[in-house]
Amino acid sequence: MDQLPSDLNNLSLILGGVSGEYFVAAELSRRGYVASITLRNTRGIDILATNAEATRSVGIQVKTNRGKKKDWMLSQKAEDNRSKTLFYVFVNLNGSNQRPDYHVVPCKVVADCVTRDHQVFKASLDREGKLHGESSIRKFKDPENKYRDRWDLLGL
Repeated sequence: MDQLPSDLNNLSLILGGVSGEYFVAAELSRRGYVASITLRNTRGIDILATNAEATRSVGIQVKTNRGKKKDWMLSQKAEDNRSKTLFYVFVNLNGSNQRPDYHVVPCKVVADCVTRDHQVFKASLDREGKLHGESSIRKFKDPENKYRDRWDLLGL
């Protein structure tokens, strides 16, 4: 298990998630886009982002890790959404002395990856030699940093 930087040990999961959303909104603003964090009851979209001319907008779902691992937990719902205007931004907080890492991924790519990986998981054996059962947990991974800082994929 990865060791969290000491300054992140006491950060709650909720505050970690909220800080990820604000970091993403700040990064979008720094890049010249209009970023609005949605209310908590907006299902599936944490940030609405628009170009300066307001001719293109996208929805963004933010998933945050407090450490440096290049994988993020998702629910089974991640397999279903394949919208061309929805993106995930996966954030590694990395500790207070480093800037966060951002991985910008179209939701269709996430859906394809987690669907494929879950099928592999179900076909593999557990510690007792039995096939894994159904699980509601999905995981997205980007160990090669293929999507790191790929803000251009937003098309804004």
